[in-house]
Amino acid sequence: MSEAAITSVKLTATKNRIHILDEVRGFAIVCMVVYHMLYSLAYVFGYASAEKLLLFFMPIEPVFAALFIFISGICTVLSRSNLKRGLILAAVALGINVFTVIFIPSLSILFGILNLLSFCMIFSGLLDKLPKHIPPAAGLVLSIAMFIFTWGIRCGHFGLFYKPIIKLPYSLYQTNVLFPIGFHNTDFFSSDYFPILPWSFVFFAGAFFAKIMSEKRIPQGIYKSRVPFLSQVGKRSLIIYVLHQPVIFALVCCIQWIFKILR
Repeated sequence: MSEAAITSVKLTATKNRIHILDEVRGFAIVCMVVYHMLYSLAYVFGYASAEKLLLFFMPIEPVFAALFIFISGICTVLSRSNLKRGLILAAVALGINVFTVIFIPSLSILFGILNLLSFCMIFSGLLDKLPKHIPPAAGLVLSIAMFIFTWGIRCGHFGLFYKPIIKLPYSLYQTNVLFPIGFHNTDFFSSDYFPILPWSFVFFAGAFFAKIMSEKRIPQGIYKSRVPFLSQVGKRSLIIYVLHQPVIFALVCCIQWIFKILR
């Protein structure tokens, strides 16, 4: 795709916001907030009913996260200063890491979704010229293939999801030094964990998909807002994600305190 085409897409996105992206991202954020609320109620506050609901939603949680990461990849093509945005997000993510480790160790986050997104944005910013030489369709297919191929890293192999093709050295799983990439031992814990492998490929798939959209021109119907609430949530996804856990804790503690007084 030419430099002029990319510039055209960015200008179009600036003048006419693509609301479907906000709405899908808003939907993903709502799902993730509900999931984290159930997680906190189940494993921090000890509510058995919340644990049952959590176990029900747990298998589809990666889908919500993948949607959020994929949309973030799309927005990278439509945004400017990805390096700057990535560095700011990295600082926010680091703050969350430190806060949770010190004040909420039972929910400590060492490499969560914001760490992943900041890495991908910084990487995209540093190699801004390279993706323009990769055909978008080929890049999308390659990203999906690499996501599938590296999914089994948690099980000690590369392959077709859980079917091993290449066994990885056992030594990689004896230390936690490489946990941002996806290698860690059995003692490692992070309540929100999205390592570079395989999740970065979902982000890059979104970036290549955005270029395919731009080449074929984005249908005007996509710009229209159909669910205003989700659109507003999507626009404020970062601040909602940063604040939702403290808000959940504060609300639950207040409710427990009120019920204790009323007894």
